[in-house]
Amino acid sequence: MGSGRLQVQLYIGREARPVTTATVTIKKIANGITIAESDFNVDIDGKTSYIKLETKDKDLSLKPTKDLVPYETYDIHVRSTGFKDIIVHGVEIFDGITTLQKIAMIPSAKGVDNFEVIDIPKNALLLDIPNRQVGPPPTSTYVLKEPYIPQYITVHLGSPNSYAEDVTVPFIDYIKNVASSEIYPTWPTEALISNINCQVSFALNRIYTEWYRNKGYSFQITNSTAYDQYFVKNRDIFDNISKIVDALFNVYIGRIGFEEPLFAKYCNGSTVTCKGLSQWGTVDLANQNYSALEILRHYYGNDIELRRTSTVEGSLESYPGELLQLGKEGADVETIQIQLNRISDNYPAIPKIYPVNGVFDENTEKSVKAFQKIFNLTADGIIGRATWYKISSIYVAVKSLAELESEGEQLPSTITYPGILKRGSTGETVKQLQYFLSTISAYYEDISPVKIDGIFGIDTENVVKDFQDAFDLQVDGIVGKKTWDKIYNTFKSIESNLEEGIVKPPEYPGYVLKEGSKGYDVRRIQSYLSSISYKYNVIPDISADGYFGPKTKAAVIAFQKYFGLYPDGIVGPATWNMIFEVYSKLDSTNNVNTPKLYYEYPNIEFKIGDSGNWIKVLQEVLNIIHKDNSKIKPLILDGEFGEKTRENLVVFQLEDNLDANGVVNKNTWDDMMEEYKNVYFGKYVVDDDNRDINSDASNTRPTLIGADIEVQHAHSCPACIQTPANTTPNTYIYTSNPPIQESKASNEYNVVCPKCPECPPCPQCPPCPPCPEHHHHKEKDITEKKYKKCKDWKKKKKKKKKKHHHHCHNCGNCYYC
Repeated sequence: MGSGRLQVQLYIGREARPVTTATVTIKKIANGITIAESDFNVDIDGKTSYIKLETKDKDLSLKPTKDLVPYETYDIHVRSTGFKDIIVHGVEIFDGITTLQKIAMIPSAKGVDNFEVIDIPKNALLLDIPNRQVGPPPTSTYVLKEPYIPQYITVHLGSPNSYAEDVTVPFIDYIKNVASSEIYPTWPTEALISNINCQVSFALNRIYTEWYRNKGYSFQITNSTAYDQYFVKNRDIFDNISKIVDALFNVYIGRIGFEEPLFAKYCNGSTVTCKGLSQWGTVDLANQNYSALEILRHYYGNDIELRRTSTVEGSLESYPGELLQLGKEGADVETIQIQLNRISDNYPAIPKIYPVNGVFDENTEKSVKAFQKIFNLTADGIIGRATWYKISSIYVAVKSLAELESEGEQLPSTITYPGILKRGSTGETVKQLQYFLSTISAYYEDISPVKIDGIFGIDTENVVKDFQDAFDLQVDGIVGKKTWDKIYNTFKSIESNLEEGIVKPPEYPGYVLKEGSKGYDVRRIQSYLSSISYKYNVIPDISADGYFGPKTKAAVIAFQKYFGLYPDGIVGPATWNMIFEVYSKLDSTNNVNTPKLYYEYPNIEFKIGDSGNWIKVLQEVLNIIHKDNSKIKPLILDGEFGEKTRENLVVFQLEDNLDANGVVNKNTWDDMMEEYKNVYFGKYVVDDDNRDINSDASNTRPTLIGADIEVQHAHSCPACIQTPANTTPNTYIYTSNPPIQESKASNEYNVVCPKCPECPPCPQCPPCPPCPEHHHHKEKDITEKKYKKCKDWKKKKKKKKKKHHHHCHNCGNCYYC
């Protein structure tokens, strides 16, 4: 006996959002009797763990066998509140292979069957169907001028003239489905690649030549192996085949001298033979060390080549053509960072990226790896073509679902049947209809999305027909009362389902999570805390491994301390809900611990003539310092280290007693970042050694605060109710959270309100320091009085000594000492 693995993944909205609360039952059935059964949960990504299952030996799948099925099959039963039960029969498990069963969950509704059944038939290699594949001869006169990869392909589930369902699926998923249905995943890699090249080329030829559309059909290809390729709706796919398709979905066979993808005719070569590629024959050739291209030329001739098209329909941005990885910079990296941060709102196991600056750093790499792991890509942290387009696809799905939900908030409270709607109708009622259909399409993948423009055109008519066909209504494309009521009731079932918990916090599991706990609930909390730690550095980052160990406990305690909960390191209902609330309010473009542009020295010297994102950071930092030093002039943020950038840098170096050579080394970088932090935060505390807490006045000059923080005590400022800010150790700060315990005034502590310019007395803490008596304001103060610079300042200026420039804590104006 051999063994394989199975993983089930649940989602809604074309993978826009995972379904995270469900029970998945795996059954082994023989002769109608259940002989084995086990239950599994799903995690925050909507996935089960990898489930090890027994199957037949791999050797049985490496040679033609008509009567012997070389794999075992299992059944899946999925149950989740608010959704229909899903039952899948015939999931295929091969020796040494991971099977992936993705399931689009369907909202339950009153008055209809609350279960769906998916039957997976035998692999095409076990079928005996005559081959009638016919295609056009090579020519250069087709309607489409350049081959491209479509976002979707419409498949007729039967022979061309049969009455059967049409389904529209993403092109990449279509190829994965066909490959998993027609060949065995245990075959040599070069055999798999050559077959997938054929399947891509065959499908693109049907699209490019508009083979069926020119015959008056609405679909682009059928799933009949007698005419086209074997597609099985909602079937399982195999992990190794999935990865090959991700890499090769836009590679097709072309004959030299002709534009169109080759009509790559093929058959299994065992039960059916043809004048084209033999699928079983590719195994023999691969075992003789033929490459995929050599295998293809063996069957189609030496005048063929493999071509890659860069045009992918439905993608927001084209793949940049080079790998994006650690150290890369540019607009393409920033695009990925923005998209991953949006996706992470729905998939919290993906850490937020901060800052979003177009620099591929370790945080970006960590997020990319998490994304790749969730969507079954090679988790190497490198963005190649497959990862780029998958991120783009999921981002589009997430964004589309969010837009639908947002638009739904604008609907009137009561909606009545508007009368017959058909092609040619226009107006707000058509918009409502299109919105209902688009929302339904996000949950029923048989129904295509439709543009919400208020015009009932042919596209809207076709989607209405899809809906009528899916719900056993008369298929005429006209929205009468019966069709309207069915559309509206289906939409309402989805809407109520959303209200019942998909977009709300995950329900508390009903038991405390503490040190020693295990499971997907622990992993969920770990993922949230990991994302929160990017914004609140006082909370340590942890791995989401599903085990509640000492590091997880420490992170929970830090979270509880920071947000005013009892710090026991146990996740009960209050901590559970607070963690989700904080996570849901994260702003991936803002971090409370670090100034926007603060970076460690990148170990590169910068000088005139250099360019890039680091130079842009340098220019932005100098522009901020300019606010505090008029000798430094504003710069254009062009990322070019020119003469003006050098002049400003020399001014800064002179002011800071550095070597004024116009070169950014570590000393210059560190001093510049320190000055930037000072200007960025612009807040002060009182020096402990010189302060008398019993006095209402003090002549002590305030001391500027740095960036690292340790929150010792927190309570609300009665005037401004500000949130925590960066302070030094042994410093009280104001925050919107109530204190854990009442504090006592002590000369061991300082007090500062980070925002309020005239800090009122705090009933629990010593008073805030007054404005020092000996200073001169640079501009008018709050009493509209003007002050001149003092003699001491003028003397220091003449001697070119480093100036001492501060902000008055009470009035907020500049002064010099």
